[in-house]
Amino acid sequence: MSESIEASTGEHSAHHGYISGKDAYLKRLRRIEGQARGIQGMVSDEKYCIDILTQISAMTSALQSVALGLLDDHLNHCVVSAVAAGGEEGVLKIKEASEAIARLVRS
Repeated sequence: MSESIEASTGEHSAHHGYISGKDAYLKRLRRIEGQARGIQGMVSDEKYCIDILTQISAMTSALQSVALGLLDDHLNHCVVSAVAAGGEEGVLKIKEASEAIARLVRS
Protein backbone atom coordinates (compact mmCIF):
# COMPACT_ATOMS: atom_id res chain seq x y z
CA MET A 1 0.00 0.00 0.00
CA SER A 2 1.63 3.21 -1.07
CA GLU A 3 1.09 6.62 0.45
CA SER A 4 1.33 9.76 -1.62
CA ILE A 5 2.46 12.86 0.20
CA GLU A 6 0.56 16.06 -0.44
CA ALA A 7 3.33 18.59 0.15
CA SER A 8 1.06 21.58 0.54
CA THR A 9 -1.16 20.10 3.24
CA GLY A 10 0.93 17.35 4.80
CA GLU A 11 -1.99 14.97 4.29
CA HIS A 12 -1.51 11.43 3.11
CA SER A 13 -3.70 8.99 1.27
CA ALA A 14 -4.10 5.32 2.22
CA HIS A 15 -4.54 3.88 5.71
CA HIS A 16 -2.55 5.26 8.60
CA GLY A 17 -0.79 3.18 11.24
CA TYR A 18 -3.23 4.12 14.00
CA ILE A 19 -6.30 2.88 12.09
CA SER A 20 -6.43 -0.44 13.99
CA GLY A 21 -6.53 1.48 17.29
CA LYS A 22 -8.75 4.29 16.03
CA ASP A 23 -11.65 3.53 18.40
CA ALA A 24 -9.32 3.44 21.41
CA TYR A 25 -7.72 6.73 20.36
CA LEU A 26 -11.13 8.35 19.93
CA LYS A 27 -12.23 7.09 23.34
CA ARG A 28 -9.10 8.53 24.97
CA LEU A 29 -9.49 11.84 23.13
CA ARG A 30 -13.14 12.11 24.23
CA ARG A 31 -11.99 11.53 27.81
CA ILE A 32 -9.39 14.30 27.39
CA GLU A 33 -12.08 16.57 25.94
CA GLY A 34 -14.14 15.90 29.07
CA GLN A 35 -11.12 16.77 31.21
CA ALA A 36 -10.80 20.10 29.35
CA ARG A 37 -14.48 20.87 30.00
CA GLY A 38 -13.96 19.95 33.64
CA ILE A 39 -11.03 22.34 33.92
CA GLN A 40 -13.14 25.10 32.34
CA GLY A 41 -15.78 24.41 34.96
CA MET A 42 -13.22 24.55 37.73
CA VAL A 43 -12.05 27.97 36.55
CA SER A 44 -15.62 29.15 36.17
CA ASP A 45 -16.38 27.93 39.71
CA GLU A 46 -13.18 29.59 40.99
CA LYS A 47 -11.70 26.37 42.37
CA TYR A 48 -8.35 26.33 44.14
CA CYS A 49 -5.41 27.05 41.78
CA ILE A 50 -3.45 23.93 42.73
CA ASP A 51 -6.46 21.70 42.07
CA ILE A 52 -6.81 23.21 38.60
CA LEU A 53 -3.09 22.79 37.93
CA THR A 54 -3.32 19.15 39.03
CA GLN A 55 -6.07 18.54 36.49
CA ILE A 56 -4.10 20.34 33.77
CA SER A 57 -1.12 18.11 34.55
CA ALA A 58 -3.31 15.01 34.25
CA MET A 59 -4.71 16.21 30.94
CA THR A 60 -1.23 17.03 29.62
CA SER A 61 -0.04 13.53 30.54
CA ALA A 62 -3.05 12.01 28.77
CA LEU A 63 -2.33 14.02 25.61
CA GLN A 64 1.34 13.02 25.73
CA SER A 65 0.29 9.39 26.01
CA VAL A 66 -1.90 9.71 22.91
CA ALA A 67 0.92 11.48 21.06
CA LEU A 68 3.43 8.76 21.92
CA GLY A 69 1.00 6.06 20.84
CA LEU A 70 0.40 7.80 17.50
CA LEU A 71 4.14 8.27 17.04
CA ASP A 72 4.77 4.59 17.75
CA ASP A 73 2.06 3.58 15.28
CA HIS A 74 3.49 5.98 12.68
CA LEU A 75 7.01 4.62 13.07
CA ASN A 76 5.89 0.99 12.97
CA HIS A 77 3.55 1.39 10.01
CA CYS A 78 4.20 4.42 7.83
CA VAL A 79 7.94 4.77 8.32
CA VAL A 80 8.69 1.03 8.19
CA SER A 81 6.62 0.66 5.00
CA ALA A 82 8.29 3.63 3.33
CA VAL A 83 11.80 2.49 4.27
CA ALA A 84 11.06 -1.04 3.08
CA ALA A 85 9.87 0.35 -0.27
CA GLY A 86 13.15 2.21 -0.59
CA GLY A 87 13.87 5.43 -2.35
CA GLU A 88 13.27 8.99 -1.27
CA GLU A 89 9.92 8.21 0.39
CA GLY A 90 11.71 6.44 3.25
CA VAL A 91 14.11 9.32 3.76
CA LEU A 92 11.19 11.77 3.80
CA LYS A 93 9.24 9.68 6.33
CA ILE A 94 12.24 9.48 8.67
CA LYS A 95 12.75 13.25 8.40
CA GLU A 96 9.05 13.84 9.03
CA ALA A 97 9.12 11.56 12.10
CA SER A 98 12.25 13.28 13.44
CA GLU A 99 10.57 16.67 13.10
CA ALA A 100 7.46 15.38 14.88
CA ILE A 101 9.61 14.03 17.72
CA ALA A 102 11.37 17.38 17.99
CA ARG A 103 8.00 19.16 18.26
CA LEU A 104 6.88 16.74 20.99
CA VAL A 105 10.08 17.23 22.94
CA ARG A 106 9.75 21.02 22.77
CA SER A 107 6.14 21.00 23.96
